[in-house]
Order: sequence, then structure tokens, then C-alpha cells
Amino acid sequence: MVRKSGSTKLKRQKAPKFWDVKRKSSQFILSPRPGPYSKSKCYPLGIVIRDILHLSSTASETKQILNSGQIMVDRVVRRDMRFGVGIMDIIEVTTSKTAYRLIPKGSDLLVPVETKENTSKLLKITSKTTIKGGKIQFGFHDGKSLISDASDMNVDDVCLVTLPEMKIDKHIKFETGCFVLVVQGENAGKIGRVEEIKSGMFSLPKRVVLTFDEKTVELPVELIMPIGLDKPVLEVLVVE
Repeated sequence: MVRKSGSTKLKRQKAPKFWDVKRKSSQFILSPRPGPYSKSKCYPLGIVIRDILHLSSTASETKQILNSGQIMVDRVVRRDMRFGVGIMDIIEVTTSKTAYRLIPKGSDLLVPVETKENTSKLLKITSKTTIKGGKIQFGFHDGKSLISDASDMNVDDVCLVTLPEMKIDKHIKFETGCFVLVVQGENAGKIGRVEEIKSGMFSLPKRVVLTFDEKTVELPVELIMPIGLDKPVLEVLVVE
């Protein structure tokens, strides 16, 4: 039979730059399976377990951990080594009762989560569609979707939800003055305040002007995520 898709192999040298892995230890590395995130915006779950959390030392050990149901992502047990995990995802280790949130913060990528916050997640709205019955379906950055009557929520806004039932606890509007987290690029992990929102054009994406560390930068909206109006809604994001 002919091959119906491209190669699933990924060389370590070609892995996304933000992956915190050794580039010269072997030739190939796990590649994320198609799913909620694009390959350039996520980690394979097996790499998180072995190379970041160091819960295992080999692929075989990683498979045993996953197959035994010890790992949950967003409160759902995952057993696929190639399952993609991305920004704001919560990885829980049931045996040790520890949880981590995937966010860029300083030199860290996985930040420990307090027990009271391990069911809360920020979801950025990426699509908004009116469906049958006049209801609105919202699509989020991690592939999840939700049907709601909340017509005041728009694309680029963020919802603080409770997992796994996807209950909206708070709506964070993307507007001038709100706090945002830079999720990609050389400024990833920085938290700033929005000074201006610039409309996009045919050849130029929608941009935002924000300030942090006593400097001002202009970034595409897709690189940032609102995290609060007066202050970040998650304790892990509060600047000490």
C-alpha cells in the first residue's frame, strides 16, 4: 500500500526551538501526533514525562507509566506517548498527587500547581460561530469547544474554566489595560499590560502594544494571552 501521509519521524536537530531536550544524544525524538495543537506549539506527552519531569529514563518506562493510567492531562487520563500538550495544559501525576501547568516562566516550562488551582485553566477563544437554535459555539486554543449563550465573549478573549466539566468561572476581555502573558517568541513568559490594540490589515496581522520591564513592544495578537483585568487570575502568574 502507498503511504498516505508524511513521515512521523522527527530528528532532534529539527525539533522546535522551545523544546528543552538534548539535541545530540540520539538522532530521532518523539513527534507529536496530530491533535489539539500544531507540532510547533506543543510537546509530546512522552517527552514531558521523560525529559522534563524525569519520571522515567527510557521510552519503555514511559510507556509503562502511561499505560498504568498514572498521567492525566486536563483531568483526563492519557496513555498516548505522542499526545500533544500545550500552553496552560495541566499535567497531573496521580501516584504522587502532583500537578504542573505548562507555561513559560523564567527558565521553567512546567510550573507546580497548587491543589486549589489544578482544576482551573485559561482558554483563549479562537473562533465564535452561531449554530442552530441561536446558540453560540466557541472554539479554544487547545482544541476544546463550548456551546453557550454568552454573546459578549469574542475571539481573543479568555475564559477561566473549571475542568473537566468546562464550567466558565470568569470571562477576561481582551482590551486596553488588561494584563497579558506572552506565550511564544523571544519574550515568552513575560507579563505586560496592554497599551494599545491595532487592527490588522491584508498583509499585517492584528497587533498589540504592551509594556513590561520598563520597555514597550509590539506583538501579533496570536503570541499573547489575556490573564486578568486588574491582576492575573491565577496565582502562578502573579509576579513576585
